[in-house]
Amino acid sequence: MSSTVEDAPPPPTFGVDEELSAYRDMLLIRRFEERAGQMYGMGLIGGFCHLYIGQEAVVVGCMRAMQPGDQTITGYRDHGHILASGVDPKFVMAELTGRRNGISKGKGGSMHMFSPQHRFFGGHGIVAAQVPLGTGLAFANRYRGNRNVCFTYFGDGAANQGQVYESFNMAELWKLPVVYIIENNLYAMGTSVSRASAMQEFAKRGVSFDIPGEQVDGMDVRAVKAAAATAAEWCRDGNGPYILEMQTYRYRGHSMSDPAKYRSKEEVQRMRTERDPIEQVRARLIGEHGVAEETLKEIDAEVRTKIVDAADFATHDLEPDAAELLTDVVA
Repeated sequence: MSSTVEDAPPPPTFGVDEELSAYRDMLLIRRFEERAGQMYGMGLIGGFCHLYIGQEAVVVGCMRAMQPGDQTITGYRDHGHILASGVDPKFVMAELTGRRNGISKGKGGSMHMFSPQHRFFGGHGIVAAQVPLGTGLAFANRYRGNRNVCFTYFGDGAANQGQVYESFNMAELWKLPVVYIIENNLYAMGTSVSRASAMQEFAKRGVSFDIPGEQVDGMDVRAVKAAAATAAEWCRDGNGPYILEMQTYRYRGHSMSDPAKYRSKEEVQRMRTERDPIEQVRARLIGEHGVAEETLKEIDAEVRTKIVDAADFATHDLEPDAAELLTDVVA
């Protein structure tokens, strides 16, 4: 069983409060990532840095389908996911700059953020490594007999890794409560989906395991929330895993070292103009809900202030003590 975006009914409407909430959450991620990109360019952030600009509706929509106790796990493009989990931007930015009050004590950096108290289990630098780990978290939920679900995110490139299919098999065999969210942003590093994947309908990747899948407009936060709620309920009812292919797009390169010359500027601009997830919400707020532009400008100003404060905190926080090299290490 699988469905495509073309089969999907119109997304349910959001009330004005839900639209405003989604707008604020997506804008926070967008402004955070823009500032992170600037700080990387200034040499304040080292190592790899993968930005989430353009994909904000996926995690913000999915979070609205989660219940207390549910878990989130993802790959290395994780800033948006941990922010959506409710972690203060100050501690996320401090992690990027390698400071002691970073969410991983300044030792994980961009790709390895964790916050178990927020039920956020990474941030994983190895492609697709989070998929069997997320499946294990789902096993723990089933073992404990709760109704919690693990939302396991990975990309279109990771979808071709062998451990993904081992996880699919185990999850369906044991009816584990895991929603596999494939963030299909059309490019795995610099390689387009059409050049790397024989089967490009990722929602069908679970067919041989009898796992249902659904293609979702990952640029529409309403469609994301509706699909995630359906998938989560399927899992909570003991039916096993569910696959969601979020059709989304990243505006920046794979990482900050990627000039993204493998696609045209016209393609990126067309996506920004026609499908931007934040601008869609903004247009509905003004056009359908009658929200004044001044109100949205105030939200933008509040978000910008929060990000400026986070950047200031992250550049003035102390670096970890040298003794920290010997802590949090598994021997």
